[in-house]
Amino acid sequence: MNSSIKPAYPKSIDIFCKVIDNYGDIGVCWRLARDLKTQSQATIRLWVDDLRSFGKIAPELDPMLNEQIVQGIHVRHWVNDQAFTEQPAEIVIEAFACDPPPDFVQAMKGNTRLWLNLEYLSAEPWVESFHAQPSLQPNGMVKLFFFPGFTAKTGGLLREEHLLSERDQWQNDRQAQEKFLAPFLNAQQLALWQQGAPIINLFCYPSAPVHELAQALVKANQPVLLLVPEGVAPSLEEEITRLEAVAPAPSPLHIIRLPFIDQRDYDRLLWLGSLNFIRGEDSFVRAIWAARPFIWQIYEQEENTHLIKLDAWLASSQTCPSVASIIRAWNNAAAPGSFTSLFQDIFFNPDKCAQWKQQTREYCQNLSENKTLSSSIFDIHYKMSQKV
Repeated sequence: MNSSIKPAYPKSIDIFCKVIDNYGDIGVCWRLARDLKTQSQATIRLWVDDLRSFGKIAPELDPMLNEQIVQGIHVRHWVNDQAFTEQPAEIVIEAFACDPPPDFVQAMKGNTRLWLNLEYLSAEPWVESFHAQPSLQPNGMVKLFFFPGFTAKTGGLLREEHLLSERDQWQNDRQAQEKFLAPFLNAQQLALWQQGAPIINLFCYPSAPVHELAQALVKANQPVLLLVPEGVAPSLEEEITRLEAVAPAPSPLHIIRLPFIDQRDYDRLLWLGSLNFIRGEDSFVRAIWAARPFIWQIYEQEENTHLIKLDAWLASSQTCPSVASIIRAWNNAAAPGSFTSLFQDIFFNPDKCAQWKQQTREYCQNLSENKTLSSSIFDIHYKMSQKV
């Protein structure tokens, strides 16, 4: 938090989240709830409409319970048309314009000091001028539009206080890494990793050109451990088998399917990756903090609006042209068939890959100098409190 501002931490925070798809919304909200709790010790209620999906990333959660405490967070099942009788918190955060229930909103006046609409992450230039802009609501309160972002003029990115030091310590602990991998890899695969075989994490949407990635990996004819969550790229094995049938020799590529894992383990998976394919918002930010080369697939929107957002991030991050070309190709924003050759040219070139790794680490370091999402929320809360 900015040392020039004395923090006035809230006593209570309500976060409302609707699980749209792909666990991204709840992923962000769950991380945010825990980080706000750690920093402020406030009582935090997380209202979620789909506990079953939430439970995929939080195994301790019981989807059958309407009220429970998980890792210190008061998790509530948000049911349509339910009557809200509890007093709204000092800070109310509606994630991604999910609109809290009308009776709850009406009760906020006189109880809630700060009302935020947490927007989706974007690097578009207009975000800076719209961040923290007020909007007068029918209940007489002001709602602020809160934009996460990549510059000091936005709300920053979600990052726990000690995350990067924990990452550095873990990335230098070979024994801890081996213990983590042991449940997922067989003896042969573990031996390959110990001998230096790269780990590639593949997390993508169905539209990703996975067949082109498969071509690149089979053609390389080098040992690679490709870790893929269950349900992602379901035809991958079939595609690899088809390519190997016409290859001059069997490919030393190993595909390892992973079960759903909690967020803490997912971070470690990214910390291990020689390359991380990630998608959406939550895994995108975590890949940045992993400081390892990554290829981002942005969430698709109608009329290719997402490609404008992608180009805005590529420009703001000053991603080198060769890597930017790979990322555009992965998002189907380049000529068909281009991803295979672009990928091979960089990933399997030791010098180019080392340069890519250095660039991602510098990018991570630069962004870590900005205030975090949680500290930005507390800064705004303090300023609003001073006006009362």
